[in-house]
This record gives sequence, structure tokens and C-alpha cells, in this order.
Amino acid sequence: MEKYKYKELVDKYKPKEDRLKNTFIAFFIGGALGIIGEFLLELYSSLLHIPTSQAGTFMIITLIFVGCLLTCFGFFDNWVSFAKAGLIVPITGFAHSMMSAALDYRKEGFVTGIGANMFKLAGTVIIYGVVSAYVFGLMRILLFGGNI
Repeated sequence: MEKYKYKELVDKYKPKEDRLKNTFIAFFIGGALGIIGEFLLELYSSLLHIPTSQAGTFMIITLIFVGCLLTCFGFFDNWVSFAKAGLIVPITGFAHSMMSAALDYRKEGFVTGIGANMFKLAGTVIIYGVVSAYVFGLMRILLFGGNI
């Protein structure tokens, strides 16, 4: 079968996505996750009597833990199919990618299974995050002299 005929056939049967609907769902789910994060931030700040800058660490740890736990129980994938980027873009998505890779390769052992494969997806996020932070930090120093 020729490439263009195959592409036409695939496009004919490919389900159409409603991008506007998905955008609003991701926006509201991501916003709800932000509200939950802010609630946790204020909760830890008041319970532990620490500044919100320090409570942020506990909030992030909690969101990562909940994301990993929901991945282990198999709920996260179902929720992501509904919420799309609203759950994948925040830190919960990063936790999910790490935990799902660890769960997939756990039978191969700690070193050759979990250790070697856990960063397959998350490694790209880490490397591009570090590179972009370096580039933007360098731009800030060059443009503003670091006086912001």
C-alpha cells in the first residue's frame, strides 16, 4: 500500500479530538491541582509553624507521593485519559512517569530493571529542564546583569 493511501485510511478512522474541550478540562483540572497544592502549602505552614517557602517542600513531597500511590493502584492512567495535560504537566505527571517505569521493569531486578529503565521518559524531562534552566539563567545574567 502506498504511503499516502495508508495515511488517508488512517486519517479516516482516527478518532477526532475536541481540542477546545480538552483545553478547558486540562485547565480546570490543573487549576484544581493548583488549589490542592496551595491548600497543602497553607496547611503545612500552619501546622508546622514554618514559612510557606519551607512548606513548599512538604507540599511537593505530598503531591509526588499521592501521584506514585495512585499510579501503583492503577487509578492515575484512567484519570489522565480524562484530565489530559491537567495531571501530566504538574509534578504528579513526573512522579507518574517514574513510578510507571519502575513498576513495568521491577521483575528484571533493582539494577537492570528499575535502575536502568526508570529514567527513560523522566530522563528527557530532567535533561531539558536543566538545559533550559541554564540557558534562561545565562540569558538573565547577560541581559540584566543578574540584578533582578
